[in-house]
This record gives sequence, structure tokens and C-alpha cells, in this order.
Amino acid sequence: MLRKIRVALAVAFFAAVTLLFLDFSGTVQPLFGWTAKLQFLPALLALNVGVVVALVVLTLLLGRVYCSVICPLGVMQDVVSWLSARRKKARRRFRFSPEMRWLRYGVLAAFVVLMIAGLTQVAALVAPYSAFGRIAQNLFAPVWAWGNNLLAAVAEAADSYAFYRTDVWVRSAWTMGVAVATFVVVAVLAWRSGRTWCNTVCPVGTVLGLLSRYAWLRPVIDADKCKNCKLCERGCKSSCIDISTMQIDHSRCVACMDCLEACRHNALHFAHPAPKPKAQGAQPDAGRRAFLVGAGAAVATAAVKAQEAKMDGGLAIIEDKVAPERKTPLVPPGAWSARHFAQHCTACQLCVSVCPNGVLRPSTRLETLMQPEMGFERGHCRPECTRCGDVCPTGAIRPITREEKSSLRVGQAVWVKKNCVVLTDGVSCGNCARHCPSGAIQMVPLVEGDEHAPRIPVVNEERCIGCGACEHVCPSRPHTAIYVEGRSTHSVM
Repeated sequence: MLRKIRVALAVAFFAAVTLLFLDFSGTVQPLFGWTAKLQFLPALLALNVGVVVALVVLTLLLGRVYCSVICPLGVMQDVVSWLSARRKKARRRFRFSPEMRWLRYGVLAAFVVLMIAGLTQVAALVAPYSAFGRIAQNLFAPVWAWGNNLLAAVAEAADSYAFYRTDVWVRSAWTMGVAVATFVVVAVLAWRSGRTWCNTVCPVGTVLGLLSRYAWLRPVIDADKCKNCKLCERGCKSSCIDISTMQIDHSRCVACMDCLEACRHNALHFAHPAPKPKAQGAQPDAGRRAFLVGAGAAVATAAVKAQEAKMDGGLAIIEDKVAPERKTPLVPPGAWSARHFAQHCTACQLCVSVCPNGVLRPSTRLETLMQPEMGFERGHCRPECTRCGDVCPTGAIRPITREEKSSLRVGQAVWVKKNCVVLTDGVSCGNCARHCPSGAIQMVPLVEGDEHAPRIPVVNEERCIGCGACEHVCPSRPHTAIYVEGRSTHSVM
């Protein structure tokens, strides 16, 4: 029964989190957005004390339930392992293996150092929620969108508009490559060995493993009833049950309850273990020391973080735009500063998935690798849209109101005289001025006082909010005549 409850909850959480990355209509986030905020590392970076404390208490009570129910990457491994077990003679294919402590704590130590050093985007390569987010956004979402477009085509043929088409495009080849590599590694390990990734690489799994050593309830072997059949050991995807010594490594146990169902002699129970007699003069074991070190590292990390469309307008040949070289990248409204964003963003790609105008895409810059930045080749950042801040689980993009966004300056429009069609083609334009939502661009005569002179755009720096509407609609190709330079710190108009 416990296993069935765990599986039902895991399926529900996995479906909810996955739909957040697949949804392009904006209907899923209000319903299931809270599941992203329950993830351990995003909650820690957002200083969401309530969630972090709740997950710690849950682990101290029931063990690593987070890993088997809430974490989407963990559940994905279970799905792959379950598919592998469908093969003949593969249902009981595991065996006990000793803990690779040097690797577990080595990865955790490196992860903490990178986080403290501000290299969050590098550390996030092994962060479970962020890794799954990149997989879902780059691999699952295109398949979902193609399926939707197929339904839309069928519906249109039947004169129905129940579905509408959506663009499918690769936002970053680099991020796609990382997502594919991560998926292959995790899937191969899960196919062959179950929860190897969770118990050797995942830093969240290691931290929760330190806590689960002291869980109040955990699987316990009744030596008097055990017949040494090893069904539980061969069915343990965490490889943490050693029947020869009647021991379970609870730091690696993910509380999946598979062993309880496998045991045919009622020798395994999910219960509070009886206390063991302690030898006189015994020293605290290595597990306790590791727990204290890990807990201290987690607290230190939290403390450090607390401080811290194709168009031409009849004027130009239609061809793809080339993204301008910005001296300062554009970070989303609500990030407040490039430094805050870089330190808190784990590159999970959830904001990229929900951006309705294709403005956000993963960065290819080494210093902000895979973290979202803004570009306006496909659309501009509409003042009324606040979805990226609404979905961000780490606090890298803080929620803002529509009124706040309309007066928030994230960048500054810059006119490039040599690219403007008014001067290169001798035609009148004014696209940038007509589409500027803040009225920051005015068309004035090239020669002051000459009303017959060509009219060129002039940017009012005090009114420009950096939304990118001017850059998006500029007909100059391949380089636009007006682009938005980022601000390292956002300000209110």
C-alpha cells in the first residue's frame, strides 16, 4: 500500500512539473506553479525558509521521500528503470554496492564552492530540478508542440479552431547539446543501475542523504523473519540493501518502498528502528561528522546567497536578422541586476518555456552560460506580460506588477545611423517611433529647422524602458538600425 501511494504521488508531481515546461498557453502555471517552488535548490536560493524547513522535516521523518516523489529528475529515473525492468529476467537485476563516498562528497563540495563563488550556472549542471528543466524544455517541449501543431492542422481541415499553431525553434544549440548529454547520461545510468545518478552525482540527494541517516521512519529488516532470499536486495534500485549483513544504507535509500513489496516473508517494515547499544567510549561515527559538515555547508551557501516575425513594412527585403552584439546583456524585468540574476538563476529554463513572445533564450556567453537573456528577433517584451517573474522558483526573477514593469528600465535603445533605411534607402520610415509603448522615440528632421529633410529617430533616455519593440520592428536587415543595450542595474522611470 505504501508503494502504491508513493507511486501515485510521484506520477502526479511529475506530470504537474513537466506540464509547466510544456505549456505554451499560460493555463497550467496558475494551477501547478507551486510544484516548482517546492524544489529544494530553488527554494534554498529564493530563501523560501518555509519550504526548506518543510523538506528538511519531511526527510527527518520519512527519509528521502523528496527524491522519490517531488524531484522530477528522480521520478524520470524511476520511469526509465521501470521500462528497463519490463525486459525478461530484468525485474530483479540489482545488487548491493558499497557507497562511493569520495565521489558523493567530492561533487557536493565542488557544488558548494561553485555556488559560493557565484558560478551558479556551472553548479546547476548537476542540480536535479534545473537538469530536468533543460531536458523538458529542449527535448519534451518540441515534441509536445509538434503534436499540438498536428492537431491544429487536422482541426483547421475540419473548419475548427480548437487548437492553434505555435512556433517550434531551437533557442540555443549549446543548451540543446547539454540537455541531450544530460538526458543520455541519466537515462543510461537509470536503465542499467537504477538510482546511480541520485546516489553518486546529485548534490541535493547527498545533502538529503545526510539527513535521512537520522530519519524517524525508514525501512528496517527483521533478522528473525528474513529468509535471505535477497529479493529485496535484487529489487533495490538504490543498491543500498546488504542482506549478508542485514544492513540498509539509509543515506542512499530513496524511500521508494519497493523492498517492502518485494519481501514475501514480512521481514521488512517501514518503522522506527530500535536503538543499538553503544559501546563505551565510542566516538561519533563518520556519518554524523559528514552530516554536520554538509549541514554547515548548506547553511553557509544560504547565507552567502542572502547577500547577494518576418516583416518588411514594404521597405526592405525579408531576411533573418542578426542579433546585435550587446556590451551588457539584457536580463529579464524583475531580476533587478545582472549580478543578482547570475547568482540566483540555475538555468532551469522555465521562464524560457513560458515566455509568450520568444524574447527569452539561453545565453551562450561563458560567464552566464545557459542562463536566460533577452533578444528581440522574434518579438518584444510586452509591458503587460509578467509571466517570467511569476514562474521563477529561485527568486532570480522576482514577481512584479504590470504597473511596475511599465516604468522599469531594463535597457536603453541606441540608434545606429549607418543602418537606418531612411538614410541608406532614402525612404521615410518611423516604425520604431510608432511602436514604442512608452513614447520614448520621436522622429525629427535630420537637419534642424528643415522640415523637408529626412526624419530620423531620437531616443529620450528618461522614457525608454528597454522593451525592444523598436528593435523588433526595425525593417533594416540583417543588422537593425536601432537596438537595446542592457543595464547592469535596473531602475524605475
